[in-house]
Amino acid sequence: MNRPSAPRRLWYLLGGKLPPRYREWVFADATGPQWMVWFAVRALLRMLPLSTAITLGLLLGLGGPWQLALACGSLGLIVGMYFAVSYAIESTEYRITRYGYPHGAAEQARKERTAERDAGHQSRYDAAWR
Repeated sequence: MNRPSAPRRLWYLLGGKLPPRYREWVFADATGPQWMVWFAVRALLRMLPLSTAITLGLLLGLGGPWQLALACGSLGLIVGMYFAVSYAIESTEYRITRYGYPHGAAEQARKERTAERDAGHQSRYDAAWR
């Protein structure tokens, strides 16, 4: 599996598409144990400049109070992160299809990775409640 260099990795984190030779690495990134953390980092890196621009625009451009400017920028960041994380599975599936994988491949790989653990949880639940 080819790993991207640091500049390409940063480009990927900012929402850019990597060349096809990194498709296995992208799939591993989208299905690994920390996939949701990396998704949140990607979303944060994309939203932070906009939230900063809103805050600075209100503060410097309109001359608003710093408390209001900071609150507006923070609220924009919070709402943006909420919606990004709400659609994390769908966004990840779309990202995987851009690299030639079928829709649902990432979710299936995550289920296979956690199947044994999930079966253990289900058996303990069944023993306790049935």
